[in-house]
Amino acid sequence: MYTKRALIVNHLKEHATIYIFMIILFLTGVIFGAIIVNSMNWAQKEDLFFYLERFFGQIADEDQIAGDEILKSSFSYHAKYLLLLFILGLSVVGLPLVWVLLFLKGLVVGFSVGFIVNQLGMKGFLLASLSIAPQNLLIIPIYITAGSLSMIFSLTLLGKLFTRRIAQPVLQPLGKYVTVFSLLLVVSIVAAAIEAFIANEAMGMIIRSFYK
Repeated sequence: MYTKRALIVNHLKEHATIYIFMIILFLTGVIFGAIIVNSMNWAQKEDLFFYLERFFGQIADEDQIAGDEILKSSFSYHAKYLLLLFILGLSVVGLPLVWVLLFLKGLVVGFSVGFIVNQLGMKGFLLASLSIAPQNLLIIPIYITAGSLSMIFSLTLLGKLFTRRIAQPVLQPLGKYVTVFSLLLVVSIVAAAIEAFIANEAMGMIIRSFYK
């Protein structure tokens, strides 16, 4: 146990700048998402809120998507996202796309939360806290870790290519890369379950309370 913990600590120390870069990149996306909300004019906000209200109305009328359907859909989305980050890490040229994907994830979170809070005030803050935040508290670190590992492995491959030592030395890092991504995929099931059976139910309860 101590050895594994020591390996993790050493890994984080060695690649701290990459993890910090990815965190900053994600937070930049969140900020840009919030800026987009504030830069929208009244008509744009009203058009978008119209569709959001229709969605709220369906939930208020008990027309809520079943938890098992959300679980399948959410896990499928996370699995595809992680698989894409995994593949991009294997191809050195895909590294910029890793940055774009992580930035876009932050952008979506920032825009979603920002728009709901902007339109609904404290009710929107409560809705975002109970229906968006729970699963994202787990899935965001997963994506940041996956993006960081993808970048680290890409840079490792790049170093091997420049030193012309691509053959055997890359097998051990590749094995670790596959193992950690597999673990992240397993943990993403937990995030999908939180979204399906906790956040979804909380969202339904809060939205129905709006219409009482």
